Amino acid sequence: GNQTTSEATMSLAFDEYGRPFLILREQEKKKRLKGIEAQRANIAAAKSVSRILRTSLGPKGMDKMMQGPDGDVMITNDGATILEEMRIENQVAKLMVELSKSQDYEVGDGTTGVVVLAGALLEQAEALLDRGIHPVRVSEGYDRACKTAVNKLDEIADEFEFETNEFESLVQTCMTTLSSKIVNRHKRDLAKISVDAVMAVADLERKDVNLELIKLEGKTGGTLEDTALIHGIVLDKEMSHPQMPTEVKDAKIAILTCPFEPPRPKTKHKIEIDTVEKYESLRKQEKEYFIDMVRKCKDSGANLVLCQWGFDDEANHQLYLEKLPAVRWVGGVEIELIAIASGARIIPRFEEITADKLGKADVVRQIEFGTTRDKMLVIEGGEKSKAVTILVRGGNKMIVEETKRSIHDSLCVARNLIRDNRIVYGGGAAEIACSLAIGEAADEVAGVEQYAMHAFADALDAIPLALAENSGLPPIDSLTRVKAKQLKEKCPYLGIDCKEEGTDDMRKQNVFETLVGKREQFWLATQLVKMILKIDDVMAPGEYE
Repeated sequence: GNQTTSEATMSLAFDEYGRPFLILREQEKKKRLKGIEAQRANIAAAKSVSRILRTSLGPKGMDKMMQGPDGDVMITNDGATILEEMRIENQVAKLMVELSKSQDYEVGDGTTGVVVLAGALLEQAEALLDRGIHPVRVSEGYDRACKTAVNKLDEIADEFEFETNEFESLVQTCMTTLSSKIVNRHKRDLAKISVDAVMAVADLERKDVNLELIKLEGKTGGTLEDTALIHGIVLDKEMSHPQMPTEVKDAKIAILTCPFEPPRPKTKHKIEIDTVEKYESLRKQEKEYFIDMVRKCKDSGANLVLCQWGFDDEANHQLYLEKLPAVRWVGGVEIELIAIASGARIIPRFEEITADKLGKADVVRQIEFGTTRDKMLVIEGGEKSKAVTILVRGGNKMIVEETKRSIHDSLCVARNLIRDNRIVYGGGAAEIACSLAIGEAADEVAGVEQYAMHAFADALDAIPLALAENSGLPPIDSLTRVKAKQLKEKCPYLGIDCKEEGTDDMRKQNVFETLVGKREQFWLATQLVKMILKIDDVMAPGEYE
């Protein structure tokens, strides 16, 4: 019984007349963890998240299957996607989700590794806290170690030369990204597609790539090999009338965001139609109004109309008679993309159609798939910019979705390489090299930070360990062997041989990662861990009884 009293008096105070007053509202309903307990709970939560992702690291990593609340199933290997779909409740585990998201935003790849690394850092920190080392000292040591690691990365990074027509090296790096995904048996083709796509829209002078210009469209059916890069924009729509021409050369496109129909009488007014003649005249007016609209389009020189809204059958028929192909219900995103690519101005009101607002494209044609006669429109050769579409095909919806996610990762890798063409070696080679460097640097640091730095070095080993474990190799044996070899030969290219090709040299295996990605992983993981270690009091609203 005395426990309840002590809890209740936690924030009961007496004023000078001896009257009690409350400081914390409803405090017996709040859950509160203080001091080392709070850190323990937080570390446990973060560790459990990273343990989930640990098995999906590397080329032999496993995929996760998640079922959403409305029963749709998702199979994925992408760290950020897994965590996002898991719908995590715990506050600290949510931070891990944010961590992988920010890696996804910044770099686009390495979302699994960054969470595994953060989990390992926290696991090591737990041991240090048990020894009675102050959390702030631990995070200072980690900070130092992280700086050492990033410097080491810069040292071991290789410049990557690629010309505008020779992208073999880019393709190799994209293949490394794709090798951990479900699509790894076609990684060569997909890597080539993503590099081609990025090169098509890249601005090599500014070293920048606008990924918005690359559109990923998925269509179930066909096999992964049918995935293709289309130099143009693919619309999942068809011409509004089956007899309209399916191919328009030298298209001049009018993009309308206004409805294509006669003005409706508003409901407030009544139209009295009591004779056939009145009805006829009304219909005639509508028809003339239509013909007028269509003529306006024709007069401006347009030979294709894309409309954001629909138009009724009468309009459709009129358009067909005037031989003006049209597409209805085009989505907003697509409209913007087409406008950018063809240099069109979007026309919000009918009166404003002029020749200079039309977009130009070399050819607009309708393509059909398979036996289902699924039709899609392709707009090729836009005048202004080089928008491209990657059309992903696959046996079922899940594969298509997962392939889209994988391609997104490899597009990001290609983009990062164009921004900064330095790379480090994969297979845990970079981590092992950094871990050795930190070990050396730590011995020169006096004080408690030395422990923390050694702990950071041990945590970096978690990545090669997980790689080896997922590949079915004896983890500790493989790691110690490679580590000893790196030390002896002073060669930062040796990593875990996940694919069992019989060589540890990652240069021979062509396993690369972008330097930007690795650096970001180290920084982000360290920052997150520092933040979690600094929390010493967790107050949450208690659950209702």
